[in-house]
Amino acid sequence: MYRIILFLVLIALAAAGAAWMADHTGEVTLSISGWRIEASLPVFALALGITVVAAMLAWTILLALWRMPERIRRGRRERRQARGRHAITQGLLAIGQGDSAAARQHADVARRNAAHDPLALLLHAQSAQLDGDREGARAAFRTMAERGDTRLLGLRGLFIEAQRADDPIAAVMIAEEALKLAPGSTWASHAVLGFRCAKGDWSGALTILDDNLASGLIDKAVYRRQRGVLLTARALELEHVDRDKSRECVMEAVKLAPTLVPAAVLASKYESEAHQVRRAMRIVEAAWLAHPHPDLADAYAHVKLGDSARQRLIRVETLAAKAPGHLESALAVARAAIDASEFARAREALAPFTAVPTQRVAMLMAEIERTEHGDSGRARAWTLRAVRALHDPVWTADGYVSDRWRPVSPVSGRLDAFQWQTPLAALPSDKQTTVEPSPFEEAMLAPPRRVEPPREPPADVTPPPATSPPAQDNSPALVPAEPSPTAAPAAAAPSPPQTESPVVAAAPLFRQRQDIPKNPPPSIPAVIPIVRAPDDPGIDDEPVADEFAEQISPAKAQAGGWRGFLSRWGG
Repeated sequence: MYRIILFLVLIALAAAGAAWMADHTGEVTLSISGWRIEASLPVFALALGITVVAAMLAWTILLALWRMPERIRRGRRERRQARGRHAITQGLLAIGQGDSAAARQHADVARRNAAHDPLALLLHAQSAQLDGDREGARAAFRTMAERGDTRLLGLRGLFIEAQRADDPIAAVMIAEEALKLAPGSTWASHAVLGFRCAKGDWSGALTILDDNLASGLIDKAVYRRQRGVLLTARALELEHVDRDKSRECVMEAVKLAPTLVPAAVLASKYESEAHQVRRAMRIVEAAWLAHPHPDLADAYAHVKLGDSARQRLIRVETLAAKAPGHLESALAVARAAIDASEFARAREALAPFTAVPTQRVAMLMAEIERTEHGDSGRARAWTLRAVRALHDPVWTADGYVSDRWRPVSPVSGRLDAFQWQTPLAALPSDKQTTVEPSPFEEAMLAPPRRVEPPREPPADVTPPPATSPPAQDNSPALVPAEPSPTAAPAAAAPSPPQTESPVVAAAPLFRQRQDIPKNPPPSIPAVIPIVRAPDDPGIDDEPVADEFAEQISPAKAQAGGWRGFLSRWGG
């Protein structure tokens, strides 16, 4: 709009000037070195205008000719940059698609046309990483680290390559350099913090944590939790070196992170030693309400030194009442009850969890059977169930299972990574929720079967004539059993009633080995019950074991006893 108005104003001025010149006629005389030029005023104005326009046109042409080489160079440079940017775009897309050949081709084009472009260097480094060319990737990242605009990016790439090469020293040095360059760098702070914790430099780790809070990398709640973790690790390290400093650190840790189990356990121990029983109990109770843990139950039970086992049981029952129905509550009560010889109370506490027991539940039940009644058979049965029982929670971080709490993960270096939970490898599968017991486990879990002694034939009955021994069985060791025609007459003979057991039910599944007759004499049972496990010496003076030992035939003894029998069956 303004341009139209300006154009109309210029046209009006030109028309007014032309009209004025037409009204004022006159002559213009120009005399130069003997030359005399006379013209009217309109003609002179027209000639002057034509001369100015011609001069401007000539100047423009001369200026264009003067600038033409520079324009040609600029055009070529712009076309190369356009080709380089196009190659960078296509190369990054190829890297995202996983096409290493196309990425490498576009990286070469980008390096020829835009060698100094930061994105071209990044494309070259990433294409080398995709191809597995570690040296090429490190060279590209080193070039980026030498430039001011890409220094932090180059250090980040060199840090990743050092990690892939399992060079922690170089990785930490690079991370420290990056942290000096950019204190707010998250990856550098994380790496240096993990390195400080791995070295046990808790003061340096706390300093980095304070810097992270000042830089805004973490909020106040995360800072309090992580500071409590670091202080707990420091207190555990100083527990046997400087107990006063350890106590100071762990008490501050409990204030910052009251639900941290190791901090609560150690703080309760120090308060108990100082005869501050109520304060120690409050510390454990606060942590127990958030995360029930066996270490908390043990600390609560022994919070008052010199108490009897029954007093500890009463105290543990009070703690378990704060988390009713929880597995750790039942385990804590059962443990304290076994120590106090209150086996009925221990059974009652574990009863809700014996249908699908965990390993600790099964082992406690085995201890109850062994301690209360001296029943080694039931104890072995529970021990065998513990092999296939559900796994109990453990300290786990990034798939790494540890027998104790640690402040950082040894896999990723992440602070406060360990959690008390069931490991992922032990979780039940959707495809297989139940596991059928093997024949060996069935035999182990089955109760012993008593075998009646062979009946003596009457005196007036003549013994049967001697027959040739049966032919040996040349079939494989374990094949499906088939009914034998010679077994039919034997089935008609009277036999004493027997109770059915898992061992007898599992017996027809397999045929005897070739060194054991198919039809054993009446004095040898069809399936010899297993008295004890192959690796369990058992108790020699058990009456049941002695009774079964008398039933072993000489053929079995020559085969190597029970171990030889089981080794033949197991292959």
